[in-house]
Amino acid sequence: MKTTIYPVFLVLLFLFSCTKENNPVYLSDSFSVYPDRVVQDSFVAKAISPYEMISDYQSTEFQKCDPTVIFKFSINSHDNELPYGKDHLVTLKPVNGIVETQVEFGKQIVEKSDDVAYENLPENTKWHIKLDMRKVFEAFDNDGFYALYNGDILTKTDFKAVYIVGSAAPLSWDFSNLYTRRDMELTDDDGDGIYEITLLMNSKKDLKHISSKWKLNKDISELPAYTSDYVLSDAIYNMSLEEMLMAIEPDSTFRTGKEWAGVWTRDISYSIILSMAYMQPKVAQYSLMRKVKNDRIIQDTGTGGAYPVSTDRIIWAVAAWELYKATGDKNWLTYAYKVIKNTIEDDIQNAFDPETGLLRGESSFLDWREQTYPQWMQPSDIYQSENLGTNAAHFQANVVATQMAELLNDTENAKRFRLQAEIIKTGINKHLWQKDKNYHGQYLYGRSNMMLSPRAEALGEALTILFGINTGEQAVRTIANFPVTPFGISCIYPQIPGIPPYHNNAIWPFVQSYWALAAAKTGNEKALMAQLAAIYRASAFFLTNKENYVAETGDFAGTQVNSSVMLWSLSGNLALVHRVLFGIELQPDKLVFHPFVPEALKGKRTLTNFKYRSAELSIEMEGYGNVIKKFYLNGKESLPEIPANLSGNIDVKIVLSNKITGNSSINMVPVRFAPSTPVLQKNEKYLTWNRVDNAVNYSVYKNGILFHKDSINSFTIDSNSTGEYQVLATDKFNNSSFLSAPLTTGNSKIIYSLKNKRVITSSDKGASVNEFYRVSRYNPVNLTIKADITESGLYAIKILYANGNGPVNTDSKCAFRAFYVNDKKLGTFVFPQRGTDEWKNKGCSNVLKVMLSKGQQQFAIVWEPFNENMHGDVNEANLYELILEKM
Repeated sequence: MKTTIYPVFLVLLFLFSCTKENNPVYLSDSFSVYPDRVVQDSFVAKAISPYEMISDYQSTEFQKCDPTVIFKFSINSHDNELPYGKDHLVTLKPVNGIVETQVEFGKQIVEKSDDVAYENLPENTKWHIKLDMRKVFEAFDNDGFYALYNGDILTKTDFKAVYIVGSAAPLSWDFSNLYTRRDMELTDDDGDGIYEITLLMNSKKDLKHISSKWKLNKDISELPAYTSDYVLSDAIYNMSLEEMLMAIEPDSTFRTGKEWAGVWTRDISYSIILSMAYMQPKVAQYSLMRKVKNDRIIQDTGTGGAYPVSTDRIIWAVAAWELYKATGDKNWLTYAYKVIKNTIEDDIQNAFDPETGLLRGESSFLDWREQTYPQWMQPSDIYQSENLGTNAAHFQANVVATQMAELLNDTENAKRFRLQAEIIKTGINKHLWQKDKNYHGQYLYGRSNMMLSPRAEALGEALTILFGINTGEQAVRTIANFPVTPFGISCIYPQIPGIPPYHNNAIWPFVQSYWALAAAKTGNEKALMAQLAAIYRASAFFLTNKENYVAETGDFAGTQVNSSVMLWSLSGNLALVHRVLFGIELQPDKLVFHPFVPEALKGKRTLTNFKYRSAELSIEMEGYGNVIKKFYLNGKESLPEIPANLSGNIDVKIVLSNKITGNSSINMVPVRFAPSTPVLQKNEKYLTWNRVDNAVNYSVYKNGILFHKDSINSFTIDSNSTGEYQVLATDKFNNSSFLSAPLTTGNSKIIYSLKNKRVITSSDKGASVNEFYRVSRYNPVNLTIKADITESGLYAIKILYANGNGPVNTDSKCAFRAFYVNDKKLGTFVFPQRGTDEWKNKGCSNVLKVMLSKGQQQFAIVWEPFNENMHGDVNEANLYELILEKM
């Protein structure tokens, strides 16, 4: 009898195994995920075992090279040749492998061909470009300056170099980093005013490659081991463990990525919050300590010289708290609290907006300004913006400071931090929430009048849910309504036209991991499974934890920069197992479990050798869902938690109820681009703007309030009208462009020379207008002005300045000073860097709105101890004018 049943059993087992492997756990129009593989079109990535994967994925980015190139020129790494949306366009038609193009700076050329003979550019085409700069240099000699299209003045002494940017490799649209790319610099070797460069187009050296095979090489036996019925997820987990070891430097700090050396505040912080606090506590501690100076958190990157244009350094506080929860180290708690307390106090002085209750500063992690801000916004405008993700980080930092203060018996400061957290939370939900969309907007932006950008921002929204800013049914609706694209959740939605993929039109796996955590918290199985599948797809096809990939195509090769072995990506991959599937949550005095296993991933799984303080956990789990049916601790039924004082080997068994509570819906949408930003002009009694492609109507705003809506691109205004106007374009999908640059008409102005401390009149010319007052770290003398105000009311006040201490996009020498009116501090003026050694490049600070009474008022620009920037020694700017504009 046994001889007849046994073969049948084997056949049934074999058939069951084959059926299981052939049933997808996730199926979409774009790709499918199976227990052992990922399939997309003809590409397949497969897990041979938990320790080996293969992939035949090939990037589609370079399979065909479009011979039509869009490009521009740039002086001194600025986008200053042609207006936004106006570019050169040339179809390259090589003769004997060579193309020559002649262009005059500032004069657009369009030479496009639709000839089918030129549909694909031959490999290794040499493109020789001649740029006529003679009119620029003639203007230097005749007028003393060259007037750029945007009204900026360029002098001969400020001219450093001219570069080319564009749409096809080796070109890129990264204006801000051109000064580091000598291979994109045009030169005038014979001094005739014609600058030249030869580029090699469609070169194989520009191809980006990935491995076709991954096989475990490092010893991961001391790390938490994961097994399940899904070999693909097991292999991806093990690959992430191996890459975690690869991301530890010899000095026991984290490396940000294979292509990103060094320790970066936000990168390590987001990684530590995800999983590195408990996976690598010592490395996490050393890395966090590396980002402290003068008992304050270092803002190591950001637009215009970092702090306070960028203020998201504060996410360090959340990571420090996560590390304390993992270790219970009281010495670390004391140290971290001091650093966090000092940093919060400085941020309140330098960046807090009492009108909204929000903190100013650049978008957290989205710090490449062209990728997420309109091009008219200067670094000072970005400082003035109030961003969702950055404010979520500030909120949680104050929550953390409250909890730390309570543990350390600092009750007075605990009350203060708790109140500040509530103020920020209220500000976020009052000023950034969009009731019609069921999620928050991206940021408040503008100059004299701040308005909300309605774009969705994935990381910031995920943080609002995880940190308890967006709660209950509102959070449930957010996860269900937030736009998700076929290959994952894009950083922002909709995308910005004309900007190449990096943060724009891109998906970052670590952001997907945060979104997966938020989806799990709200009980949304469909949203959770979509992110798990998208992360598995990218990890399996690319056989590494990539930094990002293109939202439209899912391809790793089309973004401006992309690293393998990316710390926060691998940290997120590990968090999917530990914090989503097993639902592990660190608390100050215990570890608790909130597992969420989608039905498609049901079955048995184990997590062994998981270290928690003095304990080593071995966890078994079976079933699916987000409700625990039974929880066993060392064989005894228990609450789903591990007290912090337990030690030794701990056995945990979790039985899930095979039930899922929560709304399971998702807003899956195609990748779409918003209309371009209109360019607004005043022409006699008309406001006019360019027609925007795909726009169906335009909205005109006056002083931040909707004033007029129409389908035509002009609007009649009273010749005596005063106010600040902006316009935005909307398409048929109700996606909006950015607001145009503010245009002020008719407002009365008073301009004071900061050198001479007097009003500048129409008779002042030449040197008297160009004189400045130099403020520096070592010239702490307060600059005071007594002003005669002839009319009471609200004034917009700003300062015309120059700061040539560094590039627009990075470094650490942003200058800033406190501003007092009649001895009362009313805000901070920020003077970001505008270009290395570009001391003639003037721009305006942020705007402060101040109520002034008629009569004499005393203004003071003051250096305070909390005005320390990230450099420390160099905190200087040339201040030209104090401008008062009646609102």
